[in-house]
Amino acid sequence: MRPLRWAGAAAAIAAAAGVAWTARGLPPRPVTAAMVSAAQAAETTAPIYYRDPDGKPLYSATPKQTPDGRDYLPVFPEGDAQSGEPEQPANAKSAAAKSERKVKYYRNPMGLADTSPVPKKDSMGMDYIPVYDGDDSDDGSITLSPGKIQRSGVKSEAAQMRRIRTLVRAPGTIQLDERRVSVIAMRAESYVQKVADVTTGSRVTKGQPLMEVYSPAISSAAAEYVATITSKATAGIEPYGRGSKQRLTNLDVPEAVIVDMEKSRTVPIAIPWSSPRDGIVLQRAAIEGMRAQPGDVLFRIADVSVVWALVDVAERDLGNIVVGQTVTVRARSYPGRTFAGQISVIYPQVNKETRTARVRIDLANADLALLPDMYVDAEIDTGSAAPVLSVADNSILDTGSRQTVLLDRGNGRFEPREVKLGRHGDGYVEIRGGIAEGDAVVTSATFLIDAESNLKAAIKGFAEAGEKQAAGGSEMMDGGKP
Repeated sequence: MRPLRWAGAAAAIAAAAGVAWTARGLPPRPVTAAMVSAAQAAETTAPIYYRDPDGKPLYSATPKQTPDGRDYLPVFPEGDAQSGEPEQPANAKSAAAKSERKVKYYRNPMGLADTSPVPKKDSMGMDYIPVYDGDDSDDGSITLSPGKIQRSGVKSEAAQMRRIRTLVRAPGTIQLDERRVSVIAMRAESYVQKVADVTTGSRVTKGQPLMEVYSPAISSAAAEYVATITSKATAGIEPYGRGSKQRLTNLDVPEAVIVDMEKSRTVPIAIPWSSPRDGIVLQRAAIEGMRAQPGDVLFRIADVSVVWALVDVAERDLGNIVVGQTVTVRARSYPGRTFAGQISVIYPQVNKETRTARVRIDLANADLALLPDMYVDAEIDTGSAAPVLSVADNSILDTGSRQTVLLDRGNGRFEPREVKLGRHGDGYVEIRGGIAEGDAVVTSATFLIDAESNLKAAIKGFAEAGEKQAAGGSEMMDGGKP
């Protein structure tokens, strides 16, 4: 309806102008041409909608005001809807652009590698797009209008010094510390006469009685030792007594039993056997009245106050792991609880099937919450203690063979810069070369800017190739003249 009102106004103006010409005795101008041109001008300059003056995503099809009485800004067909200034008519903007900048060439509207020095249409009738001076700089940078930057959501962040905290996660299981496991086995044929009230899983302390054993070999060695230390002929000769005592030690008789024999000067019928360490009884094979052969394990006791976590670390992460690093372990049986540990051993072998290496972590287990063969998840902090230059990891354009960032040079100009990367972690990546601290790096909409710069670079490359080919043909023609 608005174009019709503009057309009606234009017709009235044209009619009034025709009357004025007639009154002066001059030939009247054709009213039809005036009406058409005015209508076209009205159609060209009419705003297509109105937007909020503060840049908020509020729009209106008709003139409107904000709650505080300010008018909405008009947006014209070819205007920049996201700029902060009122839009100008398309014909005025194009005329100003033509007068200020010079067209270097025209490129294919579909992005094909085809350019023309003069205006041209493609096979579908679409006009070629003009490329002005300054639009294709030699440094590969790209310039975007403020409106396009806002519509694309381009954001920049300065490269800063940060501590990159990289976590390597690996699953594993809890295992006993091999150095804290003891077994009680007979070294001579023996008979178990009595077993204490101790079962598998019982917690025992060092020196606690476990059983009483009679052994003919032990009794013979004990009788010889008592006779040696009580005899008048050998009591004062130390080598005799030392040899007899060594036989009892070789039979693994507890030291406390030997001391009692020295004090009482008697040989006990049954030898009491006690626990060699604090821990948990893992195995109880002793039964009253049983006959134990040399080497038979009667008790197996483990100290579980310190355990191992054996985790499988992926091969790609081995270069960041060293002995002594702190580790946080989470048991699946205790959600929300963590156990602090330290890497003690990195086993020198990689599993050829899973491509993982085993890492051993020492864990304190004072409350005995961690049990053997329990599943755990380890988090190894491989980050460096010193801060390094870093940028957001989503700002990296990685082609596989090269990594690039886009530097924000201001005024809508962006420059690609190749960088060397280091560690990743916490959403950031270390930069080892290419940019300096404080450089503004694009962190969002990098793909859109990169796509436009790639298109422009391809067009420029084909244009240069065409110019060289044309120059070569001219030289050949000049060389062929007589």
